[in-house]
Amino acid sequence: MRSSPVARPQTRALARHPAWPLAAGAALLAGAGLLAPRAEAASVGGLQRIVDEAAEGNRLPASLARPQADEDRTDRLIVHYRGSSSGRRSALQATPQATTQALQRLQMAGLQAVRVHRNGLGAQVLHLNRSVPVSELDAVARQLMADDANVLYAEPDRKLHALATATDPLYTSQWHYFEPTGGLNLPSAWDLSTGSGVVVAVIDTGVRPHVDLAANLLSGYDFISSGTASNDGDGRDSDANDPGDGCNGGHSSWHGTHVAGTIAAVTNNGEGGAGVAYGAKILPVRVLGCGGGYFSDIADGVLWASGSAVGGVSAPSQPAKVLNLSLGGKSSCPTTMQSAINQARANGAVVIVAAGNSNEDASKHTPANCANVVTVAATGRTGGRASYSNYGAKIDVAAPGGDQSTGAANGVLSTLNDGYSSAGNDSYNYYQGTSMAAPHVAGVAALMLARNPSLSPDEIEVLLKSTTRPLPKACAVGCGKGIVNATAAVTAVFAGASIASNAAETEPNNTRLAPQTLSSFPVKVAGTIGSGTDVDFYKVSVGVGKTLSARLIGNVASDYNIDMLNGTGTVIKTSARGVGMTDTVSWTNPNGTAADRYLRVKRVSGTTGVTGTYTLEVTRP
Repeated sequence: MRSSPVARPQTRALARHPAWPLAAGAALLAGAGLLAPRAEAASVGGLQRIVDEAAEGNRLPASLARPQADEDRTDRLIVHYRGSSSGRRSALQATPQATTQALQRLQMAGLQAVRVHRNGLGAQVLHLNRSVPVSELDAVARQLMADDANVLYAEPDRKLHALATATDPLYTSQWHYFEPTGGLNLPSAWDLSTGSGVVVAVIDTGVRPHVDLAANLLSGYDFISSGTASNDGDGRDSDANDPGDGCNGGHSSWHGTHVAGTIAAVTNNGEGGAGVAYGAKILPVRVLGCGGGYFSDIADGVLWASGSAVGGVSAPSQPAKVLNLSLGGKSSCPTTMQSAINQARANGAVVIVAAGNSNEDASKHTPANCANVVTVAATGRTGGRASYSNYGAKIDVAAPGGDQSTGAANGVLSTLNDGYSSAGNDSYNYYQGTSMAAPHVAGVAALMLARNPSLSPDEIEVLLKSTTRPLPKACAVGCGKGIVNATAAVTAVFAGASIASNAAETEPNNTRLAPQTLSSFPVKVAGTIGSGTDVDFYKVSVGVGKTLSARLIGNVASDYNIDMLNGTGTVIKTSARGVGMTDTVSWTNPNGTAADRYLRVKRVSGTTGVTGTYTLEVTRP
């Protein structure tokens, strides 16, 4: 039996400091629309809380807010030349003629490239002599592509920002795990999995070696290429500790530490609260520093965390199979970010991202609007969409992110640090945000993978979506398939047995008269819808009183349905749940003799050929 985490409110002294306003770090987030508008400090039950007021009309004082213009400015341009790859020459040596054209185009716009580095995708990242509006640099990029056919793509290197807010401690206060209305339905999942053996990357501000995290931390990497933005005295290095993002005397968020604690805080150790997948390991990847982080650095962090070498940085010895990106900014999904995500998926990693905290359509925010990610909206303690959470068709699922507009303790409790600008003591606080929702889902993905390491990113996403529960409060604007249900998702990893034989689809099996016969159970069939007209048939002999059950796991971009037919070709069972959802049919033989039944997999919409994959799980006692 699992031993539930035990709350011990007074076992750890929490350092307090006088009430302070949010400054540089938090103001930065507020200016980007990613932080609840105003914050104040309070002490409740001996635990410091940073209470975020999300009510309309509450705004940070102008002196604390980040200038709006900063959101839309950058001092870097990404240029990727055709035939260029990460394994070729250095950025300064690559395609000198093409590079000269880029420099000339910049000079015409009154800009200079003072330094160049190559990112993990093989593109050149030009560091400019000054920051300019993104719209202006975007025009330069478009003209550069028009001028030079050798340019595969060019785009401004925008910044993304952490998505969070703040407050306090301990398992009995972590309503977001266990309360039936707004919680994750987590405790019963721990009877099946704790995440042991799975690595989850936290691509964020870095992670502090908190007493409730240290045992689960791996050696990560700092991919911030700017020595100034890194706030640690240098650029990229192997130290992923968070030195603070409250630069120039501002308040640091310790954002990555809070995110990491939700995923894998050490549990049942007499310290603080619990982590969703407390048996998993955290791979900290630092990409956000002073003023946020550049796309090029974040993309390199994504590549590296999933198992790719980046420049002179060798691939991690333990790559992550789950990537958590609790960060974002208002932008279309750039090619640089999409390419990195695609490679991470190809490396076998599922990518979980926060939807954003601007109370608007997630299609306007990246990486929430990128393809091949699981985009997570936030819900509050009452189970409804949190007041700040982004929404819309890009949302895949929702998860507890807290909503402190209804009370300070209605945020998400996790590990933190009480230092104002530089690191202080270990602490625990409530935060709210889609940044807090995403790690709940990343933790559940780790629980699933620990139970079945062979799950593909597509299978994880489809099972997460297919096992959600409806929001207690309707979400007319779009909150995905529902709130992630940890116990249901972990249970769904296996259709009927933990050990199943693997089989490949054998063509031709396009008619009931020429099906593929299945005879060893349980079995998992790896199939493909080869074309828009392809239909696959499987034949199973069902004994007297026996039950045939079949589950179809399609790919996330497709709507594949399953039918069960009798010996004369009549459909007796069918399942049609829609795009990216599992379909299940079951039948018990009431007859006095064995009977043949046929399973038909068909395409309604979506991909075919190489990407038209599905898994068919069949059980028969």
